[in-house]
Amino acid sequence: MSNCDNHWALVLAAGDGRRLQGLTRTASGAVVPKQFCTLNGGLSFLEETVRRAQTVVPRERICAVVASQHVPHWAPLLDSMPLNNIIAQPRNRGTAIGILLPLLQIMRRDPAARILLLPSDHHVRSEGRLAAALRAAMGSTEANIVLLGFEPDHVDTELGYIVPEHAQDGMFPAVSRFVEKPPAAEARQLIRQGALWNAFIIAADAATLLRLFERRCPEVVAKMRRLIQLEPKNEFPSGSLSELYDELPDLDFSRDILQGQERHLRMLAVPECGWSDLGTPERVAAALHALNDRGTAPKPIPKSRSVVNLAARHALLCSLAEPSGYHNTTRAVAVFPQATT
Repeated sequence: MSNCDNHWALVLAAGDGRRLQGLTRTASGAVVPKQFCTLNGGLSFLEETVRRAQTVVPRERICAVVASQHVPHWAPLLDSMPLNNIIAQPRNRGTAIGILLPLLQIMRRDPAARILLLPSDHHVRSEGRLAAALRAAMGSTEANIVLLGFEPDHVDTELGYIVPEHAQDGMFPAVSRFVEKPPAAEARQLIRQGALWNAFIIAADAATLLRLFERRCPEVVAKMRRLIQLEPKNEFPSGSLSELYDELPDLDFSRDILQGQERHLRMLAVPECGWSDLGTPERVAAALHALNDRGTAPKPIPKSRSVVNLAARHALLCSLAEPSGYHNTTRAVAVFPQATT
């Protein structure tokens, strides 16, 4: 664990989970965002991400940004996290706003903070390898903002790629550009150039990260900063945060903040660790097959947890001919049918 007193982690858990709704829908028809699901029993992805953050920073400096409407899902999963560390958004205004709100709140508590941004819907087979990379990125004194990427082991046209300025340029090469979901031929060329899969995992000096926001959306930063200065303990006056969100634009962090500011960014290649964002049924199937190949047995879900088990849902949907909202593929075959929902 890091001994740096200014190291923080921010778990990003406010997404709506639209891309995988066909798989995360419960028997009653309710959609559960992916971060509140489990791959094959055991902890939810949100809980696993909090545990991942604890390999880098102390628990008291781990924060989570969540959505107010998801409180029945996240409240029991974050019951041991200090309330001051849980930042609830009144509505979804895009990933940039979802980062800016907790960024300003953390900076109010620690102006010298270095923050690790961790999406809460990833699956990792080798947590130790990822943890080593996270510590390297957080401990860097030569790179203010580091994007962690994963070395591709195949061509994937559904992922984003980070392209380095120079393929061999030290531990933290400069970022040249981002390419989102390229065609197969372009993806092959990018991989030859040393491009990495973009996992949206970032280690950054908070002040430097805030400057990126200020260059792109200074009015939004000013409005949010004024509100947070009025109430630094995340106990906003009734309706004030909702009123602010009503007038904010939707902003995407990658498209509206990072793109065009690549010269301020560095990248770090994470050794092969079995990472997946589980963004499609095909990737869920691949992750489950990998577990099956290693003989990994399903884990029990604590009775106090109400989460969707993707293994069980996958097996159920694959047993149906043409399940609504779920696309069978050659890789999407039933596995772990004994798992429970």
